[in-house]
Amino acid sequence: MPEPEIRKTAIQLETIWHEGGPKAETPLRKGAILAVIKNPFAGAYHEDIAGFMDDLKPLGLRLAGELLEAMGGDPDAIEGYGKGAIVGAAGELEHGALWHVPGGYSMREKLTASAAIVPSTKKLGGPGTRLDVPITHSNASYVRSHFDAMEVGLADAPKADEIVLALVMTTGPRVHARVGGLTHAEAKGEDGLR
Repeated sequence: MPEPEIRKTAIQLETIWHEGGPKAETPLRKGAILAVIKNPFAGAYHEDIAGFMDDLKPLGLRLAGELLEAMGGDPDAIEGYGKGAIVGAAGELEHGALWHVPGGYSMREKLTASAAIVPSTKKLGGPGTRLDVPITHSNASYVRSHFDAMEVGLADAPKADEIVLALVMTTGPRVHARVGGLTHAEAKGEDGLR
């Protein structure tokens, strides 16, 4: 298949100092990068779609690199991640699933500590649809303090024949995380779980 046809990209950044409690010494930073691409399968059912994952890999690497740069450029500073897709109405949910491999592995390739599976979500929707992208610790999925989400979306996407692809990175736990469990400092990351 041809390389993905990109209509636009966007970066969304948040700096969170507190959630009603004391101001954090170091704020939590969350970032998302979105790419709006033409859905090559829109409008009809196609049995063989898996090859498009390979076509998306260079885009995944590019987006992961751009997001990392927007987050300060230090791969050691990233502690959490997630990915997602919003598929336009002429597509199907499975078209969003094509982002699993190229989206997840692109971040894992760019980040130092990334043994954990990259959580994901996807949905169908029209322009303005919002997506809550799940976030977990990048090296040990059981680090409870990093269970989070980031809402992403664009006012003009996706059109019916488009897909919005999203990557999310964070620099740490929720600002006032205090529900116990395995901590970032205790995590070994040997199996991606603990």
